[in-house]
Amino acid sequence: MSHDRPRLLARGSRLEAARIAELLRQETLGGILLIGAAAVALLAANVGDVYADVRDTVVGPSGLHLDLTIGAWASDGLLAIFFFVVGLELKRELVAGDLRDPRRAAVPIVAAVGGMVVPAVIYTLVNLGGATRGWAVPTATDIAFALAVLAALSTHLPSGLRTFLLTLAVVDDLLAISIIAVFYTDDLDVLWLLAAVVPIALFAAVVRWRTSPWLLVPLAVVAWACVHESGVHATVAGVVLGFTVPVHGAAERLEHVLRPLSAAVAVPVFAFFSAGVAIGGWSGLTDALSDRVTLGVVLGLVAGKTIGVLGATWLMARFTRADLDTDLSWWDVLGLSILAGIGFTVSLLIGELAFGPGSEADEHVKVGILAGSLVAAALAAVVLRARNRVYRRIEARERDDQS
Repeated sequence: MSHDRPRLLARGSRLEAARIAELLRQETLGGILLIGAAAVALLAANVGDVYADVRDTVVGPSGLHLDLTIGAWASDGLLAIFFFVVGLELKRELVAGDLRDPRRAAVPIVAAVGGMVVPAVIYTLVNLGGATRGWAVPTATDIAFALAVLAALSTHLPSGLRTFLLTLAVVDDLLAISIIAVFYTDDLDVLWLLAAVVPIALFAAVVRWRTSPWLLVPLAVVAWACVHESGVHATVAGVVLGFTVPVHGAAERLEHVLRPLSAAVAVPVFAFFSAGVAIGGWSGLTDALSDRVTLGVVLGLVAGKTIGVLGATWLMARFTRADLDTDLSWWDVLGLSILAGIGFTVSLLIGELAFGPGSEADEHVKVGILAGSLVAAALAAVVLRARNRVYRRIEARERDDQS
């Protein structure tokens, strides 16, 4: 085997590895909070009417068309903070991270595309002649949820695997944002969209002055409101604003302030108000699980993500004549591909956009996301825990050899 052949999933620079390690710690904590919020929501939704009453309470000024339910404020408002941080991370990866190098970027990009296309095809085939509008629900990987599971499962897996999962999820987020903007915008008001350009341009100018981040908040709120009125989902404003921030200096300061707010508040609160589904006992659960919407989501997440991510990565190796990094095995890639089937935050959002909050199809989407994510996590646990034991033995042997 030639040593000149390119390596797939190789580790990046030491500086990049240190940055990603810190990011993984923050996202892992956020994932734990997200899982807890979803569990509490499920319990609250099935013990009475208080949960639904609070979620559906309307607040906000009606004159500005901002009289939204608390649940809508969580998905349209708080989640914009999450997408702003996603925008910062996307730009950083494109300008200074792994996605800057076309050779390193090719693998996670192709894997993410495969992980989007195959689940969408599976869902559509299951729902032909029915609720095909939800085709994008199983295409998104929840990085915080997946990293929380990975952290619980593995302490000895190579760092290149975690880096690949993070980069894959970053590209996955970009694809999901594009899907939301293009396919789930029904009534577009071009004038409001053009109006949003003004506060966004001012935000881009002010953020370069290195002033207090709080001076940017009013401009961000106005931009968010204009995009909300345009018919494009308001969270897209967060991504666009994130892309205007210079990578060096401003992005680091804003990310330091907002990433904890996103991980510890915005995403868990959204999860709490979006994940609660009244199952209606055993009969309700069996009815939901037998519905084609639910089956399409489960199969898309569990089978589609695995086939898409693993298959696309294998094809990259096959047609570029590249080898896996020497620290990794294809069993590792299989475990990671299964883990990518954990969908939550963006999947829940797409379900609401596709079918409307509170609709029967949306409720079945939630059941499918929860069931599919749990199955994906369980299957990934089997593979990754086995691989973790292998790497632990290798490390023990290396220590013995050195002593």
